[in-house]
Amino acid sequence: MRTSKAFTILMISILLTMTIGSHTTHANSALPNPVLYLTGTERYSAGGKNYIRYQYDVLNKDSYPAELFAAAPALPPCGLNTKASRTWVDFYDQTGKRLYGFCALGKPEGLGSIWFAMEENVIPPSWVYIEMNDRQTNTKYKSNLAETSL
Repeated sequence: MRTSKAFTILMISILLTMTIGSHTTHANSALPNPVLYLTGTERYSAGGKNYIRYQYDVLNKDSYPAELFAAAPALPPCGLNTKASRTWVDFYDQTGKRLYGFCALGKPEGLGSIWFAMEENVIPPSWVYIEMNDRQTNTKYKSNLAETSL
């Protein structure tokens, strides 16, 4: 009985610590790495070719402050886009080959509809990950490896 009570107190302490910790400001705490997962696939055609779009979400996108995705005209442009966001998001296969990127998401919620595409006759990598590059602080946040099949 005494062990059960000690365990209960320990669990309550852990939950309180997690709850209090989740209310700290982003400026005072390190941001977590993104947790990437596949939400689905979509077939589409463009330029006379057929593709499969692999759609992803970041489970903990609410952990990132809006200013991370604000327009950053003082930083280098993304092609002709002179108001690209402060943080760019790139997809990589499990070997580190870049597949696709986003340079103007605008807000953390945009992490809920990121994707990369491959021609339909190309076998996709088994695993992918993303890197979020905060260009203002030169900080990178690397996700877990996520599958490309449901």
